[in-house]
Amino acid sequence: MRTTGNTIFMTGGTSGIGLELARRFRDLGNTVIISGRRQDLLDRIAAEDGIQGVPLDVADPDSIAAAFAQVTSTHDVNVLVTMAGIMQVEDLRDPGHLATAEQTIAINLLGTIRAVATFTPYLLKQTDPVILTVSSGLASVPLTITPTYSATKAAIHSYTQSLRIQLADTPIQVIEVVPPAVQTSLMNQENDEHAMPLDEYLDETMNILQEHPDADEILVDRVHFLRHAERENRYEAVVAALNSLA
Repeated sequence: MRTTGNTIFMTGGTSGIGLELARRFRDLGNTVIISGRRQDLLDRIAAEDGIQGVPLDVADPDSIAAAFAQVTSTHDVNVLVTMAGIMQVEDLRDPGHLATAEQTIAINLLGTIRAVATFTPYLLKQTDPVILTVSSGLASVPLTITPTYSATKAAIHSYTQSLRIQLADTPIQVIEVVPPAVQTSLMNQENDEHAMPLDEYLDETMNILQEHPDADEILVDRVHFLRHAERENRYEAVVAALNSLA
């Protein structure tokens, strides 16, 4: 992926990793369009950061179609970033957790799949097209208090691998970004000493993107502990260590 001269559409991007990634791409000379459910928040970001926004609820297929029509009518998008996601605690002994599970799947997994399905035929006609999905270190080792979140990220990892193989004979590059725990408002981790500082995460991520433009996965050093746990025969110990912190 080239890191300048793109027109990037991001599902989500109004906070945390998404907003900071949008700022980093903007600063490198890209046009960035973010999205979200709150028009007032999109307007504030546009005023403060000069980053355009369009309304989008990724859990609603009609909203995805409308956002696609809006953004592609005014921009030649060549990069799709599927950033939108939620993370919530669930007690699997309580049948009431099902509503949380369904919402998490609708946003994290179906939202990603629907966005990719909507944009892929369009991206096939663009120059230097890229689909950049966002999974998590928890795709490899689950945080058991957020079981559906972890499961959706595992599914995104698998889906991204299939997508990359199916699109191998096309110009679209498929990249998976795999964050560790990062100090953001997600799960109130802003001051969590076990989470990676946001600026450090984005510094390392952007360096990898710039130094390895053909990379399939963007793995910062701190996520290897989770990503390679099973490969390195550390899985049970890592599951125990991760969930003891929770």
